[in-house]
Amino acid sequence: MAPRIDGFDVPEKIDTLQKTTYFLYICGALGITAGAHRLWSHRTYKAKLPLRILLGVFQTLALQNSIYEWSRDHRVHHKHAETNADPHNANRGFFFSHMGWLLMKKHPDVIQKGSRIPLGDLLADPVVAFQKKYYRTLAILTCFVLPTVIPVFLWNESWTNAYFVPAILRYIVTLHFTWFVNSFAHMWGMRPYDKKINPAENLFVSMGAIGEGFHNYHHTFPMDYSTSEHGSVYFNFTKFFIDFMALIGQAYDRNKVSPEQILARRKRTGDLSVQSGQGYDAEHEHDY
Repeated sequence: MAPRIDGFDVPEKIDTLQKTTYFLYICGALGITAGAHRLWSHRTYKAKLPLRILLGVFQTLALQNSIYEWSRDHRVHHKHAETNADPHNANRGFFFSHMGWLLMKKHPDVIQKGSRIPLGDLLADPVVAFQKKYYRTLAILTCFVLPTVIPVFLWNESWTNAYFVPAILRYIVTLHFTWFVNSFAHMWGMRPYDKKINPAENLFVSMGAIGEGFHNYHHTFPMDYSTSEHGSVYFNFTKFFIDFMALIGQAYDRNKVSPEQILARRKRTGDLSVQSGQGYDAEHEHDY
């Protein structure tokens, strides 16, 4: 018979803690991928207010700067990729592009050229404006306090386990998989769409960052909400989430690049020796 603590079987408590941690990880990841990245940075689709609020909460849970700051840095990154104006320029090495850029002052070019990036649309969104105004308080409460307090009071988890697993461990894993997009996916992988740029197709990153590792495609077609031509079932849970939100009427106007555009671009700049997912999305996915 399994040992019991305060009326709970130990394996059951561990299982509940694991599920809670994974659930919070997915929520935080979606806040970055479906929210800060595909919605607010690139405007690849539109979202109604309830979905924007939900994604705002999820993005706050991830604690990777406010939506406004995250989107600003990402727009600069795309505008000036792999130059001194790129906040996490991969040409400066793996560590710098992974996390070093957050540990030092920004290059003057990042500040100078970043100040020219249009950001008015971000502050016009009340969700972004509210989060920006109260970000520090909201981030601490959402990322650390609630993930610790809720397990303690709902199923009598220990304070130590609740703090170090669903709060700290989950936060660290979320951070590193986001950073892997800037490091791993800018260095290693195939380049079927544009062989002249650093971003690459990295399946490992897509698996951990729920669809963000198809980076050669994304930098070639940043307007595509799916960031891939492979569809949801191929390690792109973010696309599935957005499509589900469209099904229930919360997401709309999803931008998608046509297979003809993809093939034409591949012939012009890509590596045709690499097999892509040409036609996969159209054959296996249903756009609601």
